[in-house]
Formats: sequence, structure tokens, C-alpha cells
Amino acid sequence: MHFSLFVHMERTSPDQDQRQLYDDFLALAKMADEGGMHAVWTGEHHGMDFTISPNPFLNLVDLARQTKNVRLGTGTIVAPFWHPIRLAGEAAMADMIVEGRLDLGIARGAYNYEYQRMMPGMDAWEAGQRMREIIPALQGLWQGDYAQDGEFHAFPTATSSPKPVQDGGPPIWVAARDPNTHEFAVENGCHVQVTPLWQGDEEIIRLMETFNAACAKFPDVPRPRIMLLNHTYIASDAEDVRLAAEEINRFYCYFGAWFKNERPVSQGLIKTLTDEEISAHPFYSPEAMIRDSVIATPEDAIKRIKAYKDLGYDEYSFWIDSGMSFERKKASLERFIKDVMPAFA
Repeated sequence: MHFSLFVHMERTSPDQDQRQLYDDFLALAKMADEGGMHAVWTGEHHGMDFTISPNPFLNLVDLARQTKNVRLGTGTIVAPFWHPIRLAGEAAMADMIVEGRLDLGIARGAYNYEYQRMMPGMDAWEAGQRMREIIPALQGLWQGDYAQDGEFHAFPTATSSPKPVQDGGPPIWVAARDPNTHEFAVENGCHVQVTPLWQGDEEIIRLMETFNAACAKFPDVPRPRIMLLNHTYIASDAEDVRLAAEEINRFYCYFGAWFKNERPVSQGLIKTLTDEEISAHPFYSPEAMIRDSVIATPEDAIKRIKAYKDLGYDEYSFWIDSGMSFERKKASLERFIKDVMPAFA
């Protein structure tokens, strides 16, 4: 099983200095590289300080100069915000600069807040259809002399300029939940990234079953890889587990508020949630966080992650965004590298 780090700059208060947040992002990524992790992933978001990353290629190119071994992944590009020719060329240029270490994660996007500002009038269904159209276009453009007559993009024969370093282009990972998206990914030779949200290990099992069913439907396609992205905190003791659960619960309440898109936003920051609002959330709670995420001491974390390996997951991605201080994130990642990863060596 491979281990990777999923990390953004995250900001919920104007008191947090953005340059310092970027330095913290770099420090965590370097720890992942020096600690023997397989990859670092960072995504694309616009106008939201909650996860700052307007162009992940910039971040990954910077990381390439400061790391030696880790793969560098977009987790994820928001497909509807890109023209196929532009995305093919920028991904290929990034792949050239990072010397073939690029992985391209791609998704339809999660936030209606972004849709309203980047693609007014687009809904989640259309966003998904745009993703399904852009992935074959990328593969064609990387091969060269590809024309498209699609619902959303039509253009005469074109070629990615430059071409990627990696044969056939960077590996493509599709963020998938429903069976149709799993099937689309497998049929098109893409790897799959899944993110359980609030239904615990039952959801993790169900997502693997969905992936296996998609693979069975296309037996002539080589089996792709599947990555499990999960919020993770490796604690020093039981008291630390509880504190981390409270912090990650607060993070999820902010995620839910952004997702619902009903709360005022000013200067890229959503209106602060009160303790009462967090306590009153209908299904997020510290107890639910412990159930749904790997918030545990090293021994308990190893048991949980070994169960995921046994299910068939190829990569476990340590989602470190959590609303915690940099010092707490660093300590957790250090424990993961030192006390958890060796059990899978």
C-alpha cells in the first residue's frame, strides 16, 4: 500500500497570515517526501480561503524544486473550469518541469459557491458531463492531432503543446462516488480516488464494492489503482484523540457550511460559526469524526488502515487539512511516518 499526503493552505480567520500558511504547506510536503511517502496532492479552489489553491500546477512546480522523490498530484483539478487544450498543455508543461512526477486528479467540483462565480448557471450534473467530455480529450491531445466535436467544446485538429514527459501523459485519477463515475473511470483507463464523508467504514466498504463492480464490467481493461482519501490524525494518547476529533469536527462544520452555500462570505472568509451552531449540527460531531475518520493512536490507526488494505485499496492518502495549528499537524504527520508506515513496509 502506498501512502500519500493531501494538503492545502486552509484559512478560517483573517488573523492567519497567508504567506505563513504557504510556508507551512511547503514544510508538510517536505516532511512527506523525506519520510518516504509516495505522493503529495493539492487541489483547485477559487475565491475560498477555506482551501487556498487557485492553480495547483504552480504549487506542484514549486514543490518539485524542494522535494526529491514524491509524486506530485492535483487533488483535484475542477474539470468544468478548463478548456481541454489549455488543460492538456498546462499539465504537460508541469509534467516536463517536475520531470515526469505529475499525477492528474480530476473531478466535477464540489462547491456551488464556485460554480456560481466561475460557471454561472452550471449545476452538478452538467459539471459531471463536462468532466466526462474533457478526459478523453486530454488523452487524445497528449497523443496529438486530435479534433473534438463535443457538447461543451468543439475544435479542429489540435495537439498538446508541449507533450508530457510520461508516456501517454500523466496518470489520470477520477474522483468518484456513484457507480456511473466508477465505470467511466475504469472504461477510460483512469485510476479512482474515493472520499468517504460521513458514513464510516460501511461507506469505505461500499465504495470498494462499487469499484470492483466497475472493474468486473470491463474485464479487458487493466485494473486501475484506487486511492482512499481520509481525514487522519495520529494521536499521542486518548485525550489527544478527543481534542483532534473536536478540531476536525469544527473543520467539517465549515466544509458543510461552504457546501450548502447559504452563509455570508466576505473577503474570501465565511461568517464565523458559533460554538452553538457547531454543537447543533445534525450529523457532524466529535464522536462521528472518530467513527468516520482515522483519528487514533498509532496502534489503532494501523488496525484501521490494514483493514482498508485488505479490502483492496492501493493508496491511503492522509488528509491533513483539519483547522489545527501547524504544530499539531506536524506532530501527527511525524507519528504517522515514524509509528504507522513501518507496519506496512
